[in-house]
Amino acid sequence: MTTTASAAPAGVAATLRRLYFVRFGFALVWAVLVFLTASSLGPLTAVLLVLYPVFDVAAAIVDARSSRAGGSAAGLYVNIAISTLAAAGLIFALTSGIPAVLRVWGAWAIVAGAVQLGVAVRRLRLGGQWAMIASGGISVLAGASFVLMAGKPDASLANVAGYALLGGIFFLVSAVRLGSAPRS
Repeated sequence: MTTTASAAPAGVAATLRRLYFVRFGFALVWAVLVFLTASSLGPLTAVLLVLYPVFDVAAAIVDARSSRAGGSAAGLYVNIAISTLAAAGLIFALTSGIPAVLRVWGAWAIVAGAVQLGVAVRRLRLGGQWAMIASGGISVLAGASFVLMAGKPDASLANVAGYALLGGIFFLVSAVRLGSAPRS
C-alpha cells in the first residue's frame, strides 16, 4: 500500500516536471515573438495572443489527467474553463484594440492566478510548488495592473510578453525543484 501511495505522487511529479519544462519553453518563445510584434495588433500578434490561453488549456488538460489522484484536478478543470473563455474573449477584444485586449488578459490573469495559487497549495507535498504559489500571486497583481494599464493612452502589449516570460521562469524553477524533490 505504501508503494502505491508514494508511486502516485512521484508519477505526478515526473509528469509535472516534463510539463513545466514544456511550458517554460513555450513561454520563452511566445514572449520573444510577442515582444517583437507588441507595437500593433497585426495578424501574428493576434494569433499569438489567442494561442497563449489555448496552450494553457492543453497544458491544464495534461496536468488534470495526471493529477486526478492528487485532489488538484478540480482547480485545473476551472482553469480549463477560464482559459477557454479568455481565448474567446481575446478573439472579440482584438477587434477593439490593445486596451480591450489588456482588459481581457488582465481579468484572465487575475482569475487564473488565483486558481493556480490554490492548486499549488494543494500540491505542496509534491515539492517544487513555492514558485507556483508565487507565480499565482504575482499573476493576480499583474492582471490588475493590465486592467489599469488599459486606460492609459500608451497601453502596450510588451508587458504581456514580460508577464509570460516571468511565468515561464516560475515553471522552470518548479520543474528543477520537482526534479530534486524527495520521492518519499
